[in-house]
Amino acid sequence: MLQYSIRRLLYIIPVLLGVCFIVFLLFNVVATDPAAQQLGKHATAESIAELRKELGLDRSYFAQYLDIVKSAFTFDFGRSWSSHQKISEIIMNKAGASLSLTLPAFIISMILGISLSLFVAFYRGRIIDHATMFVCIAMMSISYLVYIIIFQYMLAYHWSIFEVSGYESGFPNFIPFILLPVLISVITSLGPDIRFFRTLMLDEIYQDYVRTARAKGLSEKVILFKHVLRNAMVPIITYIVIQLPFLILGALLLESFFDIPGLGGELLRALNSSDFPVVKAFTILTAIAYMVFSLLTDILYALADPRIKLQ
Repeated sequence: MLQYSIRRLLYIIPVLLGVCFIVFLLFNVVATDPAAQQLGKHATAESIAELRKELGLDRSYFAQYLDIVKSAFTFDFGRSWSSHQKISEIIMNKAGASLSLTLPAFIISMILGISLSLFVAFYRGRIIDHATMFVCIAMMSISYLVYIIIFQYMLAYHWSIFEVSGYESGFPNFIPFILLPVLISVITSLGPDIRFFRTLMLDEIYQDYVRTARAKGLSEKVILFKHVLRNAMVPIITYIVIQLPFLILGALLLESFFDIPGLGGELLRALNSSDFPVVKAFTILTAIAYMVFSLLTDILYALADPRIKLQ
């Protein structure tokens, strides 16, 4: 496993170089001139040339690509074009607020999703199973934005059960401000989670080993919780771990509506102001996190199922 992990970590290097090249093409070649965008349509050619020199856009494409590669390996992404603050400091300062929202919502939704999917799989084909699937489809049919607007107006503004918006750093100061966003995030993710996990459970229930277990006299609960759940862990691990990198970026809509100073709001600000260094930093960090968590997924496969060999 150690040799496999080292080999996979080395594979990250050429993949990361390719990601940097794609990012370079998107932001330095394909995109319109950032200097002209920032100065507006009434800018003169002299002012555009001066800003391009200030931002380092007058250098060769190869030098600009090397800057992106260097930032990917050193995590020094330079400074924001709009705030002139170091991007690494921006990420460090705002990551805590994003994780304080996305991490609890993710953990709660995963626990509830797996638990409820086991419950409906146990009562498969019965009215409670059909009712749960109906509710899940109905929940998925409603726009994410509708949940935010209605819940914020009714539960926070009208009934004053939760905070309308805002955020205070430090534990436990932030808890009252994330309760409603976490609730919305959990509710909106339960529908697809339950449907996905229920499908996995039902696929395992109709396998031969389950019929053998029933023939041996094992109870349905033992079969479901001891055998079915364990054999369904590989796709469950894939589903869970593959979402972890995106927790770092925060919840863009929730942070915007509830005024949470996280990375999602920062990314939205960077997009609106054409702050390309910030957008490039987020893109590269997401790619790195995705590759690292993909390696972690493979390692967890082997731990969850000893039949899987890493080669």
